[in-house]
Amino acid sequence: MSTNSTSKIAVIIGAGPAGLTAAYELLQRTDIRPVILEMSDDVGGISRTVEYHGNRMDIGGHRFFSKSDRVMDWWQEMLPVEAGVSESVQIRYHNRDRTVSVNPDGPDPGKSDRVMLVRERLSRIFYGRKYYSYPIRLNGQTIRNLGLRRIIRIGLSYAGARMRPVRPELSLEDFFINRFGKELYLTFFKDYTEKVWGVPCRSIKPEWGAQRVKGLSVTKALFHALKSIFPRDVSVRQKEIETSLIDRFLYPKFGPGHLWKEVASRIEKLGGEIRTGYYVNGLEWADGRVSAVRAICMADNRELLLEADWVFSTMPVKDLVAGMGERVPQAVKDVGKGLIYRDFIAIGLLYRKMTPCPEGCGGKNRIPDNWVYIQEADVKVGRIQVFNNWSPYLVKDPDTVWLGLEYFCQEGDDLWSLTDEELIRLGIREMEIIRFCEENEYLDGTVVRMAKTYPAYFGTYDRLPEIRSFTDSLKNLFLLGRNGMHRYNNQDHSMLTAMTAVDLIVAGSEDKEPVWAVNTEEDYHEETSK
Repeated sequence: MSTNSTSKIAVIIGAGPAGLTAAYELLQRTDIRPVILEMSDDVGGISRTVEYHGNRMDIGGHRFFSKSDRVMDWWQEMLPVEAGVSESVQIRYHNRDRTVSVNPDGPDPGKSDRVMLVRERLSRIFYGRKYYSYPIRLNGQTIRNLGLRRIIRIGLSYAGARMRPVRPELSLEDFFINRFGKELYLTFFKDYTEKVWGVPCRSIKPEWGAQRVKGLSVTKALFHALKSIFPRDVSVRQKEIETSLIDRFLYPKFGPGHLWKEVASRIEKLGGEIRTGYYVNGLEWADGRVSAVRAICMADNRELLLEADWVFSTMPVKDLVAGMGERVPQAVKDVGKGLIYRDFIAIGLLYRKMTPCPEGCGGKNRIPDNWVYIQEADVKVGRIQVFNNWSPYLVKDPDTVWLGLEYFCQEGDDLWSLTDEELIRLGIREMEIIRFCEENEYLDGTVVRMAKTYPAYFGTYDRLPEIRSFTDSLKNLFLLGRNGMHRYNNQDHSMLTAMTAVDLIVAGSEDKEPVWAVNTEEDYHEETSK
């Protein structure tokens, strides 16, 4: 691709999955040279891998599966699937099967770093000091844990919701009750969801549920439980199963940031540019086009004005609108100011071992889960990852247990304002409270704060189309990804928004509807996560 001074320039705000995908696609398919401006000192956004004393953290947990063929092929081009995987491992999508291309002489994870692992998925709920399948399944364990009387109440409540659904469906509470019944909603959904968002479910728009638990219900959970009696489909994509029930996935050897560092390296080799440590604080725009991007180098406060033929923004749309000046319509400014985000703290704790769970630990020093949803009222932690079970290569010493405790908060609130040492002490104490780990087995810890991790479906969210109408009027500006679109996209959705934007540029189309249509189809969704 051409990289001379006469090349057209695309300024890309943010080096997360959407921004890096856009840059790579431009270099592969056009003569446009991408320049990425990233505020942090690393790439990957919330899909990055954080390294601490030889141990690696996956911030939020990222399973690499998609019902998009394009995304699956893209990932495997970056990191081929490990050798030695059973020939029965196949990709299933659109009611078709396709064997994952695995070279018998391909990468061995023990010898090569450029490799995707095939991993088993296990997520459970921890409620009332007992484990439940996640998503909830009507199996023997669930019946024993809840008791027959409560199961009957749940069944009757579900039947009532199916016969007399809440109409109109105005809130997330309505959404959950219509799909699971009030009894199951109160048992497993209400408290955890309110811990995540910090507001009552009745204050959250139902669109969040449509984004995060699309198509999943008690009926489908029961159907999946019945199917599991028979020989298991080991498909990676498993299109006929609702995504929340998928139980095999691909995973980079060193976590999600491993893949995005590979992408960043390829971008730079192809002539693209990635500038880290730059905070974008404004756009220059007139006559229906953006002409330049303003940024500040955070190392020395030097100002940068970068002219652009195209602009791809993955930064929080709230901040984008605020940086576009006084000519932005007042109504659009008001919507931007009213958008709300939920922030996130990850505490990494290293232990010699975990306290054995009631079912035992299978002869290991830890439980078998990738992560556990904590629905206990006496602790603040919302979810716990066991990084050993994502990839053994995330842990320096395989005889230790490397945990990630996830806390949901608001930037500047009491939890966010605790020092790192105070947060580590909180995590250690809460692991003892729920009897996951004993303090005398603790070895080391670290803290990662992530601002604006979750775009909220309350505040002025219902007026978001006003921002879209304004930004879409700027012909060379594309809003992409999770925060760029203020939509709870997974990383594959974010990638697809970038791919679609480049498709439009290649086609010479100014209609941005296909970008906004990503992650609105009935065909795809994943569980509440990341």
